[in-house]
Amino acid sequence: IARHTWVRGDRDLDVFMLFDTGLSREALESEGLGLARTIAGTFTDIFYEKYAEHPYISAKIDDVDVDLVPCYAVESAACIKSAVDRTPFHTRYISGKINGLIDDVLLLKRFTKSGGIYGSDQMTEGFSGYLCELLILHYGGFVPLLKAASEWKPQTIIDPEHHTSKEFTEPLVMIDPVDPKRNVAAAVSLDRMVAFVELARGYLEEPSSHFFSLPDQHTITREELAALLVDRGTTLYAITFPTPPHIEEVIVPQLKRSVSAIAEHLERNGFVVHHAHYLMQAERCLFLFELLVADLPKIRTHVGPPVWNRVNAEKFREKHIVSSLPGPYIKNGHYEMEVFREFTNARTMLSSENLLQVSLGKHVRQSLAEGWQVDEGAECWQPEFQSFIAAFFRRGSPLIRVRRKILDL
Repeated sequence: IARHTWVRGDRDLDVFMLFDTGLSREALESEGLGLARTIAGTFTDIFYEKYAEHPYISAKIDDVDVDLVPCYAVESAACIKSAVDRTPFHTRYISGKINGLIDDVLLLKRFTKSGGIYGSDQMTEGFSGYLCELLILHYGGFVPLLKAASEWKPQTIIDPEHHTSKEFTEPLVMIDPVDPKRNVAAAVSLDRMVAFVELARGYLEEPSSHFFSLPDQHTITREELAALLVDRGTTLYAITFPTPPHIEEVIVPQLKRSVSAIAEHLERNGFVVHHAHYLMQAERCLFLFELLVADLPKIRTHVGPPVWNRVNAEKFREKHIVSSLPGPYIKNGHYEMEVFREFTNARTMLSSENLLQVSLGKHVRQSLAEGWQVDEGAECWQPEFQSFIAAFFRRGSPLIRVRRKILDL
């Protein structure tokens, strides 16, 4: 709002409360939270404490999500004591330069929001509002930005104030003009950066209002899901569990790590994972796995050491000399043998306590330890998850989605 680049329809507001730098961190948290609670309580009974670098109050006021954030009133960005202390300097920098380009900023925000890449949160891994503002300022407008972005490659570096002194490794680098040690685009993943490049090229080739319309929210019924899985010949599994009591910035990276670890666990045991994804909601989290192979034979091949590795080879041979299955035998210079699988069905494995032994995020493991549910096939369908499940099976790049709208597909 202060920069005049607020996008209509956004229902969130950040209020930064500036405190004297002489306050200790403990005093800032205590006095800041006390004041924030008083302010929130004046307007609503619906507010609660959240944690990022330090605690703040999040409130629901007239259907607007309001965050009341205590921070230090530092003299310059070089003196910041916490990440939120930068924000007032961002506002001053943009406000002093944005005249004449406000409409371009609004276009860019709508463009990225339509493409599903607006937001620096952990789920989106996209473009923040501040990054959009800096991009417009640097390139001088919406179309000039798209022309430049259409040629971006990983490790593109943009340095508005020519401050570059630190090495950054992210795919897109925008040096913060008020804090040269910070990459404003650090949250942008490689896929989101490339999606923006694709959208820029698509718009320049064939401009359309569809590039500024929000993505359609698709749904799927239980019956449609059942029919879809029959057509695909795959098996779907859902793991649901209570959402850990921590903020999204903490939990989402753990969900991402955990779903990958579980997929690898399935693969190591012979099950073939085609696609996997995760969802975090207020009450429940969801891991979704589509498997090409969900049932396996009772036996598998176990490969031992090469015979020329005498010590280990002899240990292996003697350990398995008594076996009801073929082996050990020699193949390609190694001892091999047949063994019985621990799990022949993916659902059985996902339901076992072994799940807690994989490399899960700390808070995800704690939540799963309280209990989880495994569903298969159409059982995975729940009303609260239907949009997510529909999107799971309708994957396509942002430009593909726009092209389909243009062609009315």
